[in-house]
Amino acid sequence: MTITYDDFARVDIRVGRIIRADPFPEARKPAYKLLIDFGPEIGEKRSSAQITTHYTCEDLVGRQVLAVVNFPPRQIGPMRSEVLTLGVPDDKGEVVLIGPGQDVPLGGRLF
Repeated sequence: MTITYDDFARVDIRVGRIIRADPFPEARKPAYKLLIDFGPEIGEKRSSAQITTHYTCEDLVGRQVLAVVNFPPRQIGPMRSEVLTLGVPDDKGEVVLIGPGQDVPLGGRLF
């Protein structure tokens, strides 16, 4: 299936910095609860991410990541996830986070 550029442009993918990461034992699969700062325009948003294989909570704080910020919030157990943090699978299917190759301003939009 192909899409148009306008279809792509409707997906709002922004860069944010993880400012807090906590275990999420209530999740069905191992996950962390993330608080991500997307800068003054968007602010801080919560996300749940199944990234426990490659990352510890301590490793995540300060890391810049990409996330879809215009999906509707989704209830995941007792948590309301507000953004979809993006990653790709490694050769075993475990998630590796996507982020810029160097530090960039928070809230920057992927294009």
